Amino acid sequence: MPVHFFFADTKINLTQRTLLKKFIEGIFKKEGAQLSSLNYIFCSDEYLLDINQRFLKHDYFTDIITFEMSEKGMPIEAEVYISTDRVKENARTEGNTTGNELHRVLFHGVLHLCGYQDKNKVQKQQMRSKEDYYLRKYFS
Repeated sequence: MPVHFFFADTKINLTQRTLLKKFIEGIFKKEGAQLSSLNYIFCSDEYLLDINQRFLKHDYFTDIITFEMSEKGMPIEAEVYISTDRVKENARTEGNTTGNELHRVLFHGVLHLCGYQDKNKVQKQQMRSKEDYYLRKYFS
């Protein structure tokens, strides 16, 4: 299976992992992208802040950082770092469950790798619409 989950310095309840991995692979297929390897690394705010500072020169907390490592035109190889602290906090702030927010962030990383952006209002709306679509599909 090309999708893997790793826990750096934190734990979070991630159920039905095999089903989730297959669903994530399906998103790539539906979006017309070829997947070679995708590693999700679940970590703390501090762990992800360090990555954000060292590699992106950003000095703030974030819920997700996606690194695509494949050459253009080649099947996607990537690492997605997710702060479980941010996921939990965002769930509380948005009035969402931690599980739903976690899946939104998982799918958000995939959508970035499939070419979706969220730099402006229109892109953010399109990204949110795609996240909602895949959340409905996954949880139905």
